[in-house]
Amino acid sequence: MSIPILETCRKRKRRPKLFGLHSFAEPGCPINPTGPFRDNIRIFLKQCAEPEDYCAKGMPLWCTLLVRDKSCVVPLYTIEEGVNHSLNPFCDHCRCTGWGNHLVSKRKYHVVIPNDRDWNKPLEDNVLNIHSHLLHGLIHCNGFGHLLCINGIEGGSKYLYGREIMDLWDRICEILKARKISVEDASKKHGMDLRLLHGVAYGHTWFGRWGYKFCRGSYGVSEENYDRAIEILSSQKLDKIIQDFSDREQSRQIKCMVQHYRDLSESQLVTIRDLFKFMLTIKSRSALQKKLVAATAAPSASVQKNSIRISFHKKDNSKEKYLRCKRFTSVIAHMDSRWPAKRLEFAAEVIVDALKQHKSEVGHGGMTRQDLRDAARMHIGDTGLLDYVLKSMNNVIVGCHIVHRGINSARVLEYTIDDVDNPVKDLKLLEATEEIHQKPLPELLPAPAPVPGTDVYNDVVYLYNNTLLNYPESELLELATQAVLDSKHFVKDRPFRDEDDQLLRFFCQVMPGLFDAENMATETSPAGELVMVPLHATVFDLKQAAEKALRDTYCIMDKFVVTEVDNLGEMEDRDVLFGALESGAEILVRGSGIDLDSNLKHEGGADNWIVRCECGARDDDGERMIACDICEVWQHTRCCGIEDSEAVPPLFVCPGCCTSFGPPMTNSPLEFQCSDDLLLDSATMYGMDYEYDNCIGLLQ
Repeated sequence: MSIPILETCRKRKRRPKLFGLHSFAEPGCPINPTGPFRDNIRIFLKQCAEPEDYCAKGMPLWCTLLVRDKSCVVPLYTIEEGVNHSLNPFCDHCRCTGWGNHLVSKRKYHVVIPNDRDWNKPLEDNVLNIHSHLLHGLIHCNGFGHLLCINGIEGGSKYLYGREIMDLWDRICEILKARKISVEDASKKHGMDLRLLHGVAYGHTWFGRWGYKFCRGSYGVSEENYDRAIEILSSQKLDKIIQDFSDREQSRQIKCMVQHYRDLSESQLVTIRDLFKFMLTIKSRSALQKKLVAATAAPSASVQKNSIRISFHKKDNSKEKYLRCKRFTSVIAHMDSRWPAKRLEFAAEVIVDALKQHKSEVGHGGMTRQDLRDAARMHIGDTGLLDYVLKSMNNVIVGCHIVHRGINSARVLEYTIDDVDNPVKDLKLLEATEEIHQKPLPELLPAPAPVPGTDVYNDVVYLYNNTLLNYPESELLELATQAVLDSKHFVKDRPFRDEDDQLLRFFCQVMPGLFDAENMATETSPAGELVMVPLHATVFDLKQAAEKALRDTYCIMDKFVVTEVDNLGEMEDRDVLFGALESGAEILVRGSGIDLDSNLKHEGGADNWIVRCECGARDDDGERMIACDICEVWQHTRCCGIEDSEAVPPLFVCPGCCTSFGPPMTNSPLEFQCSDDLLLDSATMYGMDYEYDNCIGLLQ
């Protein structure tokens, strides 16, 4: 059987390097680098990959061919993104992980395995924005990185399992000496959040098999809260669960399920962890048997099934584009405004005209709120009207255009515009969608309870929904479940191991000179940069090595000059280091030449916004937030009583600012129909926060 990607190599007259998928990146196979990541990745690209004869949006790329079996060759691409020429120089993943204070690295390396259907095609220019890759990992040249996506058989691959891909990624990170890798675990299966299911069953997420541990929780959840929540949920006694459900309709079903799996198990099932762990073990065995049976099925059946699946997706895609959009006229119809509707519509048309003109002149990007406001003021002098309309313009359709609002890479509010593809057809589709949303949904009959043992996964889903999500009258279990669901960020930390060779290794951190101290941010990369020198190296050699490493890694250090090493006391430049410092020690260096005027300082961007939420969050954790229109402090929408399914109000004033304007009211903010009423409310929100804080104490 011919392999298309090998045929492509033959056409290019290239003799490809082939490596085994399951042995690639094992220690010494094919390389065994001992330096820092910034050096190891260069060795990897030189010895384990072949440069492609094209670029992806100006970014050079290399390809490594991995053989899984005789008929499957997997392309592994490495893409080097230079930050100075990137459209997205900052890293949102670092910011949400809590690494926003890291200095901006000069290069990002993307490790990508495309979807099966794209294995024999050149990578597209938008390769970094595609979410259907089987693997997409990003590692900054300082060794900190992020696992962005894993998609195995259940994610659309015909050949690779998720565990195979994860094993490969873990070996690559290990051989390249990546320092810390984060992952945001939002994976679901059959409607279940796997971080909750696996956390209860195994004590860790699915990624925990490879050493990923709690890094950061949203909504103020700490590691102590998370560990306590897992312990509370997983230690529920099965007999106690049966007793608590005794007066409910699920009682008989849960009792039968527990007894069924107790009869199957050779060991005693006491807690909910024992039960879930046993059920998932049975599930994996039954899934393997189903795959073996499916392999012998007629090919025509599988083709027919795939065609049905494809046609189903095509049918839905045309509607999904407009599910989040509303006509501007429909939006203002539900708003209590002091301006007439025609005046609001005219202001919206002026704003759209300004966006259209900007798009025709610039060709890409959007307009900041201030620039758009200034452009509209050329035609409308009422700034209050403009501010009111701008607040309501997000995913709204004005004429034949869709206006979007979002935060750009510089953390500035920005507006963009898109054209409606087919005005007549698509606007009719939008009308039909709005009409459907306005109709009351028919009352659904409850789904029949599963028969225990018929389908293990159905049993898992049933127990998950009842014992974890809807446990009767237990505030503690409800809070514990929410704490686990609010913990999405996990990280694998690779501890430093000194090699048995003739080199000294030090972690170098920068302490700016006195004349730079007031301007330079105090927080830098917490672990410093790894520097290697020979055993006989002098203090001067260490300064040179540290200077070279920092210049090679960080944007603002391009002209940095090391003048002093703090840890060496009165040692001179010609003195030998051996015996004065232990290998693996951290050193502080002073110097000059840091580019303090550069915009590329920290991965979190300009960092000129303030987060101060009632849940305790003091930094962006990736959850939806809203800024107060008076103090401009950001808070979680959920903590402010705004559900995720609700639109953000066009005008928002936080409880603190409400209190400063007048005495608190007793009515709930959820009872108000007009956004202007939010200016008067605060008491109920404080009551909700006080109650939540008391509940958090139960997890400590």
